[in-house]
Amino acid sequence: MTDLFFMGGPLFMGILTIILVAMVSLTCYIAIQKKKEGIKPLADSWVKELGILGLVVGIFGQFIGLYQAFSIIEEAGSVSQAMLVGGFKVSSITTLYGFVILILSLILNVGLKLLDNPNVQQGKGN
Repeated sequence: MTDLFFMGGPLFMGILTIILVAMVSLTCYIAIQKKKEGIKPLADSWVKELGILGLVVGIFGQFIGLYQAFSIIEEAGSVSQAMLVGGFKVSSITTLYGFVILILSLILNVGLKLLDNPNVQQGKGN
């Protein structure tokens, strides 16, 4: 896993990890506050917004990586297909990480919405 982290670029992977930690921390905080006193539904949307931010940062990281790769290819003149495909593979690591963060944010958002349902809190189901 650490190999993927450093292959994806420490800057963007670090930013994405900070977004992931903030999203999970915010989810825990909102869940605790909902159990204690109830919190406004607007706070739930912040979890989803952080997930979307993670995806956008991941895509931005991929575009930066592709731009750098295309600049190097332009200077070199010709590049083997294997090297080109390897560059695409490495540049997509940040986007994949961003998608994982988005999917996790959607799952956490659904969990927070289930806390709002009084039937789920009492164990009655639907």
